[in-house]
Amino acid sequence: MAVSREHAAGLTIQEMAYQSGFSEPTLRYYEKIGLLGTVARDESSGHRRYGPQTAERVLALSCLRSAGMTVTGMRRYLDLRAQGDAAAAAQHELFAAQADRLAAEIGELQLRLAYLRGKADLWDARVRKDVDAEKQAIDDVTRVIDGFAERGTSR
Repeated sequence: MAVSREHAAGLTIQEMAYQSGFSEPTLRYYEKIGLLGTVARDESSGHRRYGPQTAERVLALSCLRSAGMTVTGMRRYLDLRAQGDAAAAAQHELFAAQADRLAAEIGELQLRLAYLRGKADLWDARVRKDVDAEKQAIDDVTRVIDGFAERGTSR
């Protein structure tokens, strides 16, 4: 993130929340648990001021969070980042594992979507009184339910 010159003194918590997508309480919490390091304060008001380095860290955490990374994973990332290239293999493992978790979640969401579309097709067939389409929809929904059972999902 490139911070403009007018923000060289630091972004307010409202501005940082807007840019990162984090809520203000989340930013305060991340500061409290040490994910952000020390956040500068305005000398006259005592309000937080997110300088360019902290703002970049917040935006990196925002990307990680949006990819489903846990606070523990974000902390691990920051620890490894501090080690530089020496931690490249560990960074690879961290991101590959998160990618695998995300792929599993996507598969789960695809099953849920197929279930909802199948149920919509079923009810549409009933509205149209199309017996063949209704049977097909029932078969489709049954296959999806079997997919849930195979994954051990009870949703």
